[in-house]
Amino acid sequence: MSRVFAYCRVSTADQDASNQAGEIRAAGFAVEPQRIISETVSGSLAAKERPGFAKLLERMEPGDVLITTKLDRLGRNAMDVRATVEHLAALGIRVHCLALGGMDLASPAGKMTMGVLAAVAEFERDLLIERTQAGLERARREGKRLGRPEATATRDKVQRCKAAGQSQSQAALILGLSVRTVKRHWAEVA
Repeated sequence: MSRVFAYCRVSTADQDASNQAGEIRAAGFAVEPQRIISETVSGSLAAKERPGFAKLLERMEPGDVLITTKLDRLGRNAMDVRATVEHLAALGIRVHCLALGGMDLASPAGKMTMGVLAAVAEFERDLLIERTQAGLERARREGKRLGRPEATATRDKVQRCKAAGQSQSQAALILGLSVRTVKRHWAEVA
C-alpha cells in the first residue's frame, strides 16, 4: 500500500509552512504528521541539496506519493522542478501538485504539463539573455564603461602604504583589506 508524504517549504523564518500542510489535508490527502516534511530554505537551493528534502528521499519507497502545494516548492526553476520530478519518478515515487489540480506529474498528462512548463522556462531564459545582451550592446555603443567600477581610492591608499615602505601584509592590516586586494592594487600606477 502506498504511503502519502507532504513536502512543505518556506523561504524565510518569518513564514510558516503549516498553511501548506492544511491545504494538502483540505484537498483530501490523508498525511500522517510524521510524513509531513517542512523546512525553511531558499528556493534558490536545488531540492537535492536541501536537508529536509534529502531526509524525505531517505524515507520514501517505490509506490509512495509525494504531495506539494505548488511546483515552486520543489525547485528553483522549471528545469530544476522537472529534474526533481523525473528523479522521483525513476525511484517509483508519484508526485502530485495541488496547484495543478492534484495532477500526478509522472502521468502522461503530468509529463506533458512538465514539458510545456520546461519549454516556457527555457523560452523566458532565452529572452532574458537576449535582452541582457541587447542592453550591454547599447551601453557599449553609448560609451559606458561596463564591469566593476575602478577602486581608485583603495588603489591610492595601497600605493601610499607601498611608498611608505610597508609590506603588503602590513598595508592590508592598516587599511582593513584582504592581502589579495592589496596585491591587486600593489603593482598599479595611479
